[in-house]
Amino acid sequence: MSRKLVLVLALMLAAFMSHTSAAGQTLPPAIQWIPQDAVIVLEVTRPKALLEVFTNDKATATVTELPLYKEQASKPQFKEFLNIINFVETTLGTDWRTGLAKLTGGGITFAVCPEDTVLLIIDAEDEQMLERLHEFFLNIARSEAEKKGKFNIVASREYDGITAWTFDGKEAHAIIGKRLVFANHPTGLKAVLQRRSQTKKMSLAANPTYRAAKKTVRPDAIAKVFVNLKPLMGIPQIAQIFRQQHENPLAALAFAGILEATRDSNWLALGLHIEDNTLVFRASVDSKKVAATSPAAFALPKNRGEGVFPNLSVPRRIAALSFYRDLHQFYSAKDELFPERTSGLIFFENMMGIFFSGRDLTSEVLAETKSEIRFVVAEQEFDSAIGTPQIQFPAFAVILRLQNPEQFNEVAEEAWQKALGLINFTRGQQAMQGLIIDRIVHEGTKFSMAYFSTSGLNEKNNLEQRFNIRPALAMPGEYLILSSTDGLAKDLIDSLNREMQHKVKPIGGAHSLVEIDTAQLTSILKANRDTLVRSDMVKKGSTQEEAEAGIDLLITLVRLVERAKLGLGTHKGLTQARLEIKLNL
Repeated sequence: MSRKLVLVLALMLAAFMSHTSAAGQTLPPAIQWIPQDAVIVLEVTRPKALLEVFTNDKATATVTELPLYKEQASKPQFKEFLNIINFVETTLGTDWRTGLAKLTGGGITFAVCPEDTVLLIIDAEDEQMLERLHEFFLNIARSEAEKKGKFNIVASREYDGITAWTFDGKEAHAIIGKRLVFANHPTGLKAVLQRRSQTKKMSLAANPTYRAAKKTVRPDAIAKVFVNLKPLMGIPQIAQIFRQQHENPLAALAFAGILEATRDSNWLALGLHIEDNTLVFRASVDSKKVAATSPAAFALPKNRGEGVFPNLSVPRRIAALSFYRDLHQFYSAKDELFPERTSGLIFFENMMGIFFSGRDLTSEVLAETKSEIRFVVAEQEFDSAIGTPQIQFPAFAVILRLQNPEQFNEVAEEAWQKALGLINFTRGQQAMQGLIIDRIVHEGTKFSMAYFSTSGLNEKNNLEQRFNIRPALAMPGEYLILSSTDGLAKDLIDSLNREMQHKVKPIGGAHSLVEIDTAQLTSILKANRDTLVRSDMVKKGSTQEEAEAGIDLLITLVRLVERAKLGLGTHKGLTQARLEIKLNL
């Protein structure tokens, strides 16, 4: 072989390799094809990591063993669906898991844009598989169109060297190399194709708001979400949600600081991570800390190191909530927070004046509480000697921390007994059974409780709903517990004693902490399944079969989650949230 021939072959090989390398790099990141005024954008940068969690052998075995799955698998429609999956696998020459990974492995970008435009960009790893899948659905679309006599709805059109398709005359899509671009209308797709040849300064990637939000998301995030909040705040339905906060005192107390931060922010950024079978969502908004003069300042820690206390742990716990809320400051700002609720609040104050012997609710009652408020919900354990209600409600309690427990304990006790006395007086007027008040001691704490007696009742396994309630007031150390049952009050006394012994400190900067334990939630849903089915039949007019299927689906979905935990607070000038969802797969 001559030197000239060798040189020509070498140059051809180099040119081929150069072309191949360039071909793999011709498509810019999908975000550069998204318009800069996009409102909501989801970027899944590592789809395979998500697929591994939800489609691995353990997850598949868990789902296929569920009674609901087995029930659906026996239906003809489900078998037809499986046949379609098998046919697609044969067409693509691979199993559905591998095919899904290859078809989406390069990333998924979804965007909601102005002018009712929705975009979806999917980057495949296997270009030929993407083409085969498109051909498969193209044939199906043509076949369905012919059956309906609508021969023109499946059509294609060339634009700037790209073939754009529509399968129903409404959506539009195109395949560019390994990339599938979908839009909910042709104009949206045309704009994307035009944007390919424009400078990237016209895309969302160059938007300063997007770039600022992106910096708050860790680089190793599996998926990330960007929300341009300002356009959303102009939507009447969303604006109404923020206005309702000033109409409902309980909503203002629970969500203060959260809604204000979101309303005053330019953007929201969220990143998804997977840690030990747990989905971890980290979100941030760019609103600065609420000013000390703001009516919502009662919900935010004022000094370094202040924040919510960890949630309390008790047996059979369903949910626990911990908030940093200055009740004294909250009620002092009532005229600013609820200008339209003045008359209702005056009535509330008058009622509280009766219970607290004329003491001022703001300066003499709420001022005695510290800023830590905690709630606990737990499944009850019913004593067979006392009886079991037909409908089993969970027990619940609120725990306050007091400024001067020695002086305030008797005040609280007097108010509690007056409230029980009012209940008994009202029930007595209606010739109904009243509550019996008792005093008991648990772990050195003497506390009050009340109950409806079941003595004399022959049937104790089908009691009325009121027997779920055995109200209790306990004050261990510097804490005040107001519980719906004496059993939960005892468990909380034990938990608080452990906390005081170990000198637990608050979580600095955090103002809200919520935890849900779904094992106990599943248990109480099962215990009340028949009641829930009957209620669904009455409210929705469903058949028994439909109602049972709906309730069983709810129980199934709850079972798939082992635990959920949400924390909110401020850090480095940003309002941040962290949500953990541990899957039960």
